[in-house]
Amino acid sequence: MTKKLNIAYVGFGKSTNRYHIPFVKTRENIVIKRVVNRTLGKRPEQALLEAEGTLFSTDINDIINDDSIDLAVIVTPAFAHYDFAKQLLLGGKNVLCDKPLVETLAQAKELVEIARSKDLFFMPFQNRRFDSDFLTVQSVIEKGYLGELIDITVNMDHFRPNDAQPGKNFDGAWYGHGVHMVDQMVSLFGQPQQVQYDIRSTRDKDSVDDYFSVNLLYPNLRATVAATEVAALPHPKWVVYGTRGTFIKQDVDQQENDLKLGMMPGSTGFGQDSPADFGNLTYYNQNGDRIVKTIPTVAGDYARVYDAAYASIINGADKLVSDEQMLTVIEILENGFKK
Repeated sequence: MTKKLNIAYVGFGKSTNRYHIPFVKTRENIVIKRVVNRTLGKRPEQALLEAEGTLFSTDINDIINDDSIDLAVIVTPAFAHYDFAKQLLLGGKNVLCDKPLVETLAQAKELVEIARSKDLFFMPFQNRRFDSDFLTVQSVIEKGYLGELIDITVNMDHFRPNDAQPGKNFDGAWYGHGVHMVDQMVSLFGQPQQVQYDIRSTRDKDSVDDYFSVNLLYPNLRATVAATEVAALPHPKWVVYGTRGTFIKQDVDQQENDLKLGMMPGSTGFGQDSPADFGNLTYYNQNGDRIVKTIPTVAGDYARVYDAAYASIINGADKLVSDEQMLTVIEILENGFKK
């Protein structure tokens, strides 16, 4: 009989109900035992979970004092991540925390040390390691079509010219979007030797940053992560150059778009690209022949973060996101605002 992973959520907003619970529902080995939220109502999502036996309350100590909980998942506004993670870890709970994990390297190191001292699982929810576009790029690189990589760029573009928001550095695009893209690059290539930053507020100079173009420099590779909120015509999502070829993927992973339409993970066609959205590969083979082909998109699945957590907590597997990768990402993010 497969052992169940009993989880509890801290936070019950849009992110919990869009990016977490629908994917957990596709896994029979995970049970949502508790939800703690600052306020409780009678939303349909709550009623559905309560009917399945999930307990709702407003006190995080209900999670800490529940010995049946194997994993606490923090999905609150980012400013609360550090305090909740520390409280849960000190209370002896394994923790999976939404992004961005924390604001500073010092905070991240403190939490990592607490987790290590108590032999607890602690990891950020880097679901975009399972974006279909990223998995496709990863596959193309691993298969060697491109030769030695020279330059790789990932963009996250939107057109929201009137949506500038006040706030602090932690509330802007660099921490909000950059955390995903930096983690993707770190997962592929490790810690960069140098980082060059261009982070700006373009819609309103008094608002949080909404544009960045940041170069992560490796010995023979430039990895660029970039985003803007004023792209009437977006860049390709990925452009990858190597000594033997080039790969371009125009479009983003479709899981989020399908969720917004009301499609659920596990339903027919969920998260899938149409052939028109496949990436384009041009490369030269060993005979010097120029080959042009489309690359079918590798299927994405954000639930694989939970699969990885299950494997680590229940079976003792290495974490999907290592402590070193976690700390590297936070250090890169924090340094973007240091003078």
